[in-house]
Amino acid sequence: MSHDATNWAIQRRGLKPTTKIVLWHLCDRYNPDFGCFPSQERLAHDCEISRSTLNEHLNRLEAEKLLRRVPRIDPVTKRQMPTRYILGFENSFTPHDPEPCPETAHGVLPCDEDAETTPEIAPAISNPAEPCPEIAHGNPPEAVSGFCPDPCPENAQSRVRNPDTNLVREPLSKPVKEEEDAQARDSDFDRFFTELLSALGFAANASLPAWWQGWPARAHVRRWINDLGLSEDRILETAKETRRDHPNPPDGPKALDRAMERAAQRAAQAAAAKANGGIAKSRRKTQRTPPPSADELAAFYAAKVNSDEYLPKNMISAAMCGLMLERGLVTPERLRQRGVR
Repeated sequence: MSHDATNWAIQRRGLKPTTKIVLWHLCDRYNPDFGCFPSQERLAHDCEISRSTLNEHLNRLEAEKLLRRVPRIDPVTKRQMPTRYILGFENSFTPHDPEPCPETAHGVLPCDEDAETTPEIAPAISNPAEPCPEIAHGNPPEAVSGFCPDPCPENAQSRVRNPDTNLVREPLSKPVKEEEDAQARDSDFDRFFTELLSALGFAANASLPAWWQGWPARAHVRRWINDLGLSEDRILETAKETRRDHPNPPDGPKALDRAMERAAQRAAQAAAAKANGGIAKSRRKTQRTPPPSADELAAFYAAKVNSDEYLPKNMISAAMCGLMLERGLVTPERLRQRGVR
């Protein structure tokens, strides 16, 4: 590498970021004694771009007269060798290559009739179609890179545009598993929301009222699950119960809030009864489980008041507040904070 070469690349202005990165890596591969001739594979790997994209930026650099590409072919094996890049700061740099090939004189500009032609160069001018074996002068610019379109004997695609994908792998913003789980949850909720609309009396293909459309309605229904702790089955059951009492579907999910709060209250009472001995089975009518005592109910509702979980407005009655205060399970300040009294 050469610090002078990389500094020269950094000082170039007016280039696109990726084009400047390509120029910088070329200068980083420059050797003051031997020159710059990295392979396309090496250069594409350094710049983290595809070979087709690399050729586009090399064309821009050559159009800006910041480098010149000189293809090379082994004179013995006729195999393609890494391209020689002559950079703009080198003494031998010229935007176009007017210098003739030292062996076959390819690249000699047309001269006047009176101009003198040396015996060594004259024979080579008579056959300009034959490419130079050293630097491939005379090849028609038919390939994308502007060089010889004939492929290398070993790598047949070396001179063919290869629109491979970008080699850079962007990091995932979220783990794939979490993203798949989120998509599955959204799909399950969509299915449940469709069942809820059907339970409320909406036809499958009918247009919904405005208050049941969009994400606000779905977010409101999600609060029944997240805040009230209701299961999907309990929500569907409650929705069907409301339809038995009202002939028309409700005007939006807010109209079902009271019914859902009562369902959550019943579920909380059932959970309290189950925690203190279980619920009596309906088939065993002769043996009924005694209802929870006043102390047990007061302790259950006091735990609800003292916690930070969602507390429906009408969940605790005034009589229950008196029981909790008599036993010292809650304070009046806590009840006011929770909106009970």
